[in-house]
Amino acid sequence: MLTELTCKNATCPPEKRRARFTDGGNLYLEAAPNGSKRWFWKYTFDGKEKRLAIGSYPTVRLKDARASRDEARKVLQTGADPTQRRRLNKAAVRVNAVTTYEKVAREFHAVKTKGWSEAHSTKWLRLQESNLFPWIGGLPLRDITASVLLDPLRRVESKGLNETAVSLRQYAGQVFRYGIATGRCEDDPATKLRGALGAVIVKNMAAVLAPAKAGDLMRAIDSYHGLPATREALLLSALLFQRPGNIRGMEWAWVDFKNCQITIPAASMKRTKQAKLSGEPHMVPLAPQAVASLKRMYVLTGHGRYVFPSLLTAERPMSDNTVNTALRRMGFDNTEMTAHGFRAMARTIMVEELHVNPEVIEEQLAHGKSGPLGAAYNRAQFKAQRRKMMTLWADYLDQLRATKPATP
Repeated sequence: MLTELTCKNATCPPEKRRARFTDGGNLYLEAAPNGSKRWFWKYTFDGKEKRLAIGSYPTVRLKDARASRDEARKVLQTGADPTQRRRLNKAAVRVNAVTTYEKVAREFHAVKTKGWSEAHSTKWLRLQESNLFPWIGGLPLRDITASVLLDPLRRVESKGLNETAVSLRQYAGQVFRYGIATGRCEDDPATKLRGALGAVIVKNMAAVLAPAKAGDLMRAIDSYHGLPATREALLLSALLFQRPGNIRGMEWAWVDFKNCQITIPAASMKRTKQAKLSGEPHMVPLAPQAVASLKRMYVLTGHGRYVFPSLLTAERPMSDNTVNTALRRMGFDNTEMTAHGFRAMARTIMVEELHVNPEVIEEQLAHGKSGPLGAAYNRAQFKAQRRKMMTLWADYLDQLRATKPATP
């Protein structure tokens, strides 16, 4: 049996490759001519003699080497190979180092960001970094239970950010499902939290939906006393009912006076990154009233890039608050009408009053086709119908404008 002093004094003669100093239970210390000393345990597995490296002396003392030997013997008694078990344990440690929630989330983000829009990609990672990584980012996926995930979500919810909390639960579910697919975990605790968070109250954008009120709005635009460009932006918002970003960011290169239409490039539409790269541009037919508005603007800004340039620099479009601010000045508060509300106004009134086919309106609104195969198989663009619709809508707005408001 070895003693600590024997281990300390153990040496290997220069003429030998190694010297072995035997302890009980097939444990021995092997010394080399260069002064190094290593612990080994000899055992037999599947009829073959093998040895398990336990560590170097004096980092691993005699009592620690004996404890390791005893643990390995217990593994052998279960019918497993201690050396193979150690390799598996080391591999598990290496895997766990790259299976923390944060590392898997960032890996998933890197895979998916190629197909996501830049805005969604940025938001997805920003919310993770702010609300989940500080609390569960360092934990292995397999150790995160529903209750562990719920804690940071509750913190977000306690701030009154119910919608953010629900989004984070969905984002976390994406990470766990990716972890399952790549062998980093076997469960998705996010699915178990459905119903555990407060309901999200969806508020629709304020919009004028009654024809009489739409007439008031058109008369208010007519009498707007602010900048001419703002007035035309309000008018085109009503006539074209495109997304506010596409109205204020409209470029003269998109405008085709000859064919009476605007062609918005796919990259400027609200779409996935892939659709922005390979999708079709969005065509917006122009009624005579819209052409007249654009010609008035061409006199003012036709020499530059944007139809509605910023007042500070022609290199940027007008502020996204310009139309909303003008609506407030006209007496329409944010519970009555917003820049985005022109879209709801057009869709609602055209369906209810003009009986326009909703599919034609949806195409003009550039809403995605519904259903998993909608975009693949339903490629109807209703170009002819949309041209008629845009003129019908512009003429109807003129009628509403000319109708005198009822006496209160």
